[in-house]
Amino acid sequence: MTSVSRAIRDVLLTGDKTAKVFATRKLARDWRMGRLEFTFDCSMPERPEWPGELELRLPRDMPRRGKGGSEKGRIALWHALAHIEFVAIDLALDMAGRFGESMGQVFVSDFLSVAADEAMHFALLERKLDSLDSHYGALPAHDGLWSAAQDTAHDVAARLAIVPMVLEARGLDVTPATLERVRAQGDENGAKILQRILDDEIRHVAYGAKHFQAVCTERGENPPETWRKLVKTHFSGGLKPPFNDSARSAAGLSRDFYAGIA
Repeated sequence: MTSVSRAIRDVLLTGDKTAKVFATRKLARDWRMGRLEFTFDCSMPERPEWPGELELRLPRDMPRRGKGGSEKGRIALWHALAHIEFVAIDLALDMAGRFGESMGQVFVSDFLSVAADEAMHFALLERKLDSLDSHYGALPAHDGLWSAAQDTAHDVAARLAIVPMVLEARGLDVTPATLERVRAQGDENGAKILQRILDDEIRHVAYGAKHFQAVCTERGENPPETWRKLVKTHFSGGLKPPFNDSARSAAGLSRDFYAGIA
């Protein structure tokens, strides 16, 4: 029986975008069906493989994106969202593969299910780009999301604090306004895609909050205080309101965590 760590590593090192989507969903299914062994006999790569045509830039070097009213603006919006979801596949896989041995099988199950969701989101967004006569890789993309993974590779609490509880939680804040703007442009299909992503991201943030609080309990630490300390150490972007308090609360991320450092 193949180890879950080796199966995860293989998907992380799959660079073709379509192959990664299918491999991710197969990995999650194989784990759910008991076809993978809960053993960790290989390390995770420093960074995953991505499509060769994808031009990566520093966040500060990315061109500014408009409001999405023009055809060019719409393509830029959907491409940016596709990149976020594509990287999110690997963030979830790396979470399970890097920290799963110490965190346990429920942790692995949670984050492999997140990876499968992100793969589905990416597939929807890639199809959206195709309907606009574009594709993922047609525009440059920033590398800041994976930098967050590299900065927190040493500690599961730091990774949980930054990836699900800052980066994904930010999606809860900004997606509703984007959804309404897309709907106002008459793009109901796009609005449905964004609603599906928003609904799933609440669950993803909840997984992060649940496991973060478990780590803090095991370490005898106060979760909000520890989270604020880790954010100040590992996240330079700053937390900017407005916050989607209801979605954050539904995900187990109360204002006790983030109000004091916004």
